[in-house]
Amino acid sequence: MSSATSTPALFDLSGKVIIVTGGAVGIGKVYCQHLRSAGALVVVADIKADEAKALARELAGNSDDALAVTVDVAFEDQTLAMAEAAIGAYGRIDGLVNNAALFTPLPRRPWHEVPLDEWDQVMAVNVRGIYLCCRAVYPQMKSQGKGKIVNISSSTFRSGTGGFPHYVTSKGAVVGLTRALSHELGAENININAISPGMTLSETYKEILTEDMIADRLDRQQKHASIKRLEVPEDLVGTMMFLLSDASDFLSGQTINVDGGLNFG
Repeated sequence: MSSATSTPALFDLSGKVIIVTGGAVGIGKVYCQHLRSAGALVVVADIKADEAKALARELAGNSDDALAVTVDVAFEDQTLAMAEAAIGAYGRIDGLVNNAALFTPLPRRPWHEVPLDEWDQVMAVNVRGIYLCCRAVYPQMKSQGKGKIVNISSSTFRSGTGGFPHYVTSKGAVVGLTRALSHELGAENININAISPGMTLSETYKEILTEDMIADRLDRQQKHASIKRLEVPEDLVGTMMFLLSDASDFLSGQTINVDGGLNFG
């Protein structure tokens, strides 16, 4: 990177092709909206086909600046098709946000009562899915000589939150995978980092929260966190966009905790 590069250019995402998995609803939808407002060409990749198409239409307006792709990230053929669709539409892939995950449908249970098929499904989506998406975009990023990958972990792996050990384990695995891949992708000028959000009041998460649950979390935040309010999806956008921009060119293998200072380390 030239020392003459202007500061605004370092953060500029205009024209960059960014895939967001799980991009049709919840936090992923907010990511897509902000990326498009920053001028990125957004690929809304989600298992929810109708929602993905609706969001892509909203983002594109009268242009071709957003694309919907139906994908179940747990299956290699679908992740490869996702990458091919992005390349076919825009000719390149500059960034990937691995946001798709199984969480909100999971009921809390004692650890020894988690059904094994549910455990396997969580691992298939939350861990194998990220691995497969990274593999899918890798050839294009390598040929371009540059790329940015942002994996979404969770601060639950720091706190060890009880009730869904498969989810917590999967999000810890995301951190390990991010570190491991950084050593191999760096030689190709591909940066890979992770974000670990706290409990975030996305539209999908709010559907399953009771008033008591929200009050309990707010009480914990006020007692133990640096920032005394609940987290919303917009709180994650700045970190995500920084990690996709040229401003993060010398950052790789890192996990940035974005939870208002509730957890450290």
